Amino acid sequence: MFSGLVQGTGKITELQKRGETIELTLAPTNAEILTELAIGDSVAVDGTCLTVVARDQWAFRVTLMPQTFEKTTFRERHTGDLVNLERSVQVGDRLEGHIVTGHIDEVTHVVGRRVNENAIEVRFALPRRLQGQVVAQGSVAINGVSLTVMAVGPDWFSVGLIPHTQTVTNLDQLQEGSLVNLETDILGKYVVANLQRGAE
Repeated sequence: MFSGLVQGTGKITELQKRGETIELTLAPTNAEILTELAIGDSVAVDGTCLTVVARDQWAFRVTLMPQTFEKTTFRERHTGDLVNLERSVQVGDRLEGHIVTGHIDEVTHVVGRRVNENAIEVRFALPRRLQGQVVAQGSVAINGVSLTVMAVGPDWFSVGLIPHTQTVTNLDQLQEGSLVNLETDILGKYVVANLQRGAE
């Protein structure tokens, strides 16, 4: 489990694709991420829960299975790209942000971006199957970053990026057309599922 409070970014230093299987080697820009990181640990990489399979003092490696390839933006990634990194929440830690599972619901894209004083407001396409799971003032995770939804339209939603988020994550690089990993709020998923069952 994650909180969506990204601890820093990492650079993809090696990317090997074999069919729909991908191995990534990641060098964190924040060395603290590697502190106590062990083989078998879970790390959210651009919001996707992945398992550490190897590490050294500078980098760590993860392997993506075909389902992850199909459901995330990793099929579009290249060596040198920056990704967001978050270690899993430990029992006893304060839970800020919101509950993020690291299980991506959909890849979506940026449909608009504007600077509003110190904030960057970004509008994303809202996939039809996720409508009802995204509400104004609710939470979403974009590339693993916990964000508050500013507004929702018939086929879009928007978020605002504060200066800290712009500095610590890769979201300041988003432009119109950029692809992102989207995870909706787990509580919202259960509410929608129960309402649908009740209507049957």
